[in-house]
Amino acid sequence: MQIVGMPSRPEKPEELLSPSLMRRLDRLDIRSRKVFPGKLQGERRSKKRGQSVEFDDFRQYVPGDDPRFIDWNVYARMDRLVLKLFLEEEDMALHIAIDASGSMRAGQGDKCKLTYAAKLGMALGYVGLVKQNRVGLSVFGRTSEAGGLARLPDLRGRHQVRRMSQFVVDHVFPESGVSSGAALTEAPAATFNEALTGIARQRIGKGVMVVISDFLVPDGYERGLKSLAAAGGYDTYCMQLLTPEEMDPTLQLGSGAGSLLGDLRLTDIETGGATEVTITKELLKRYRERVKEYCEGLSKFCAARAMNYMLVTTDQPIEPLILDTFRRRGLLG
Repeated sequence: MQIVGMPSRPEKPEELLSPSLMRRLDRLDIRSRKVFPGKLQGERRSKKRGQSVEFDDFRQYVPGDDPRFIDWNVYARMDRLVLKLFLEEEDMALHIAIDASGSMRAGQGDKCKLTYAAKLGMALGYVGLVKQNRVGLSVFGRTSEAGGLARLPDLRGRHQVRRMSQFVVDHVFPESGVSSGAALTEAPAATFNEALTGIARQRIGKGVMVVISDFLVPDGYERGLKSLAAAGGYDTYCMQLLTPEEMDPTLQLGSGAGSLLGDLRLTDIETGGATEVTITKELLKRYRERVKEYCEGLSKFCAARAMNYMLVTTDQPIEPLILDTFRRRGLLG
């Protein structure tokens, strides 16, 4: 009942992120409900004191302090040794995990989940890079020569945008090679749970983790998300992408329920298994109810582990989703 195609492979980074959207994203930054220590100085004020260009306070000098921070003007006036204290600046680590498994190919054109996920991940990664945050990216679910789990090591700075976009093109879209020159960590045929468990074990920094997937996992999503929760250090956002037709099959090709009624043979794109079903109005009603229950179950599962859950249908324009919804939900600011 759901059309599944082969998403067209972008030829230019601009196809993933338009220059006009980039200009609007320049004003945003990644936010978190938690405070994490970074590896390098960034643009984020810390609650700790350290070294930066922004003065905060003075304190009495004690033997062993770095003499470079003595305020000699105060010493000349008051004959006292005091140290200048500065706000310590910390970077926010952002890690984006994109599901590229077979079910993500559902939908056509810009409504294809795989295309939508790539553009969404690229936009969030761009925000992180231009604000000097550490940005890492993983793609899982592909059973290609590149392996089931591909990792782009942490990047920083606007000049890395093209490298990130090339990685997305190479590893998200079918029939693509590997030309980005990225160092990869590979796990053959990584499933959803294997991939997230692997990411959690590697403890790729601390900060914001964004998982972009349909969460339609044959063996359940619970083990992978539990691994992320147990790893600690992540402010996790689970973004569930579904096509409008997956929410309501009667929207397929603009058809009504009547054209779907009857005997059909359905093939599971994830497993290749096929089954014959008889579609009735009652079955369609039950299907919609089950989808709603599934999404609500995922939402409750995430809430119980202090994870943020968002349901996104691929007919939602990406620009207002990022500029408005993500800001209201606290991911961007």
